Amino acid sequence: MTDNPPSQDRHFQRRQKAAIAGLHLPTAEELLRGMGFFREDLAEDIREYCSRLSGRVKKRKRTGLALFATSLDELTVDPSEDGVLAVEAALDLIDDTQGLPVDECRLRCRFYRAFFGDGQAMALIAGEIAHLASGDLPRAESRSLLWRSLSWAAQSRVLDRRRRAGVSVQRSAEWFEPEVRTYEFHFRNAITSSMVDEPEPKDSPSAGLAVATWEEEPSEHETPPTDGVVVISGIGNDTTADGKRVAKEFAKFKQRPLPLPGMPELTVVRARLIAEFPYALAIVDKVLEGLSGRPNVHLRPIILLGAPGSGKTQFARRLTEELGTPCVLISCGGLSDSAIGGTARRWSSGEPSLAVMVVRQHECAGPVVILDEIEKIGTSRHNGNVHDVLIGLFEPQTSSRWHDPYLQAHCDLSHVSWLMTANSVEPIPAALRDRCRILRFPSPGADQLPLLATRILERLYIEAGYDPRWATPIEGFELDALASVWTGGSIRTLERLVEGLREARERGRRRQ
Repeated sequence: MTDNPPSQDRHFQRRQKAAIAGLHLPTAEELLRGMGFFREDLAEDIREYCSRLSGRVKKRKRTGLALFATSLDELTVDPSEDGVLAVEAALDLIDDTQGLPVDECRLRCRFYRAFFGDGQAMALIAGEIAHLASGDLPRAESRSLLWRSLSWAAQSRVLDRRRRAGVSVQRSAEWFEPEVRTYEFHFRNAITSSMVDEPEPKDSPSAGLAVATWEEEPSEHETPPTDGVVVISGIGNDTTADGKRVAKEFAKFKQRPLPLPGMPELTVVRARLIAEFPYALAIVDKVLEGLSGRPNVHLRPIILLGAPGSGKTQFARRLTEELGTPCVLISCGGLSDSAIGGTARRWSSGEPSLAVMVVRQHECAGPVVILDEIEKIGTSRHNGNVHDVLIGLFEPQTSSRWHDPYLQAHCDLSHVSWLMTANSVEPIPAALRDRCRILRFPSPGADQLPLLATRILERLYIEAGYDPRWATPIEGFELDALASVWTGGSIRTLERLVEGLREARERGRRRQ
């Protein structure tokens, strides 16, 4: 377990708690010292900082600041790496920066880019932390900041190697914290061990001072970082014409380690999912309980069983988004043969197995495949059966050496996670059910109407291309109208009703 950041004295701790509660926006220096983001969320921090700075810039009413203000506003709406780069570019074009927090803004942008997976930005932040450590600070604080600087520098090398190898590394804000803490743990132990094993010279300024020893074990997140998993080790029969074609197609992935989704902060994931699906609290806890203590995200096959319109599919989507895992959603209504397991290259319709295609698409060894309404899979055994293929993919022993008929070689698909939804389990073979966790997904009740209606209205505005803040709170009479026709059950029905409410609002605005 890493020691608490040295700057976490009472004052720092108070400000940290205020930042988590959304009452204090951390300064760039506080971020360097280890304080978390505003409301513990990268996007929230970006929005809050850019919104405040944009207001300050606009008050100056200077023409030369128009592009900078616009870039800040756009980043507020869409907190992305490209948006951060646009703000930095606009910052470079300002002729008169007097009175503007230029250095703070530039440093903060680099910090944001580091969390988006930019190795060079992370290296620069490592230098800033080292510079901070060299200041007039207590010895313990300076030493801990140096460990932090070394860990960021080491992680920047990993990110740079991944980007040069063509591996996408942009993920959620929490994705690399476990890896950074792991490096910090090892640097701390190595340095303090050398201090204990090799006594300092008698004339050393610190001679005679007690040297701290560290005997704690790494925390649940402090697992040595991995460079990834080799999914495709080779291509079979690559001397034939078809084999050469397939070998060329997958040359980028042969013997190449692909990253696994890092474990985010599960308490944050839980809080967000419960806020969106308050009626599914038990489901959230059951899904997340098996992830605690793991360095990477991997779910045992799960079937979410519930009534039509209960929100099972949306929950599955949001779960993967919050976990930071790439995913693909497959509707099972049209699946009736074993093509999900791949088709031999000799056929004109030849293609890799579904899992291999998802791995290739996202360049990740551990994506999530969501099979929607799995009970609708056809049961005919003409040209094979989907259920038989899934049984093999769900077993770690077979999935770790899955023979893909298109590649004509074994692939390691054991890190792929499978999420399924179903309205009924009776059509699903017992052999497949036995390999899955079946979780009964509840339907929302009438008491959830105010929260669900508000969230649906915000999403409708987002889908229409507007800022969700345009969705003014639902009035009491509007809730009464909704409650008179929706007493719980299908969210799809409620979505149609809220869409009607939104359209009625827009018609009212146009008449004004």
